[in-house]
Amino acid sequence: MVAIQKLLRGCGRCHYAPILSVRLDGCQVSFSPNVVQGRRVSTQQDAPSAAGHDRTVSASKRRGDRQRQAILQAVRELLEEKPFAELSVSTISDRAGVARSGFYFYFDSKYSVLAQILAEATHELEELTQYFAPRGPDESPAAFAKRMVGSAAAVYAHNDPVMSACNVARNTDAEIRKILDQQVDTVIDQVIGVVEDEIKAGTAHPISDDIPALVRTLAVSTALMLSGDTTFLGPDGDVQRGVRVLEQLWLNALWGGRSTTMRAAELAERSEKDSSSPI
Repeated sequence: MVAIQKLLRGCGRCHYAPILSVRLDGCQVSFSPNVVQGRRVSTQQDAPSAAGHDRTVSASKRRGDRQRQAILQAVRELLEEKPFAELSVSTISDRAGVARSGFYFYFDSKYSVLAQILAEATHELEELTQYFAPRGPDESPAAFAKRMVGSAAAVYAHNDPVMSACNVARNTDAEIRKILDQQVDTVIDQVIGVVEDEIKAGTAHPISDDIPALVRTLAVSTALMLSGDTTFLGPDGDVQRGVRVLEQLWLNALWGGRSTTMRAAELAERSEKDSSSPI
């Protein structure tokens, strides 16, 4: 006990005194942690608050989104100036204002950027066509054809010159051809589903029983014409003129054919004529 009292008297004049506490009844000395000169302190670095952490993450995400969008926009702008084959990662990065390492953080290659742009174009087409919604009871076949072709025309116009550049490069660049084929296959699969449902309901009469081949022909013709292919548009390059033809092409290809009932009636009539004809 005497030793403890001497210890307290000795420490009373130093700044460590507040750290000591004494229980004389149990002759026990204890040290109060995290207290210096009567003030509680932390021995560990305080973790950032949840709100502060969320703000940091949100700011980083916004900065990342801006850089990613800058890369996409850079490719769109550069394609107005030169073919895709002449674009390099360095050129794209310089135009976007990001480092090469920043480019590779978001995209594996320049083809990845192109694939993302085309994926966004496909999503835009889905939204405009109401996700390839089937023809409603109040929508005529002509209105349906206009919805499909008109939506595609709007998407191609909004994403030009990317679509035109891709069309030019598809014959010489296998990677671009693969990306474009995947895009058009996505559209074709959805349109086939719509047409087959109408056939089952007896409300569509396509000109061919081979629906996949028919829809593919319509979709590819539409894509090539809207991308500005002069083989389809001619020397004047009048896209609106081509759009009007495409609308009629879709309408007559899917609803201009003879119905199954009409075909059966024609076959029965022909058979009856054959049986009544003199040998």
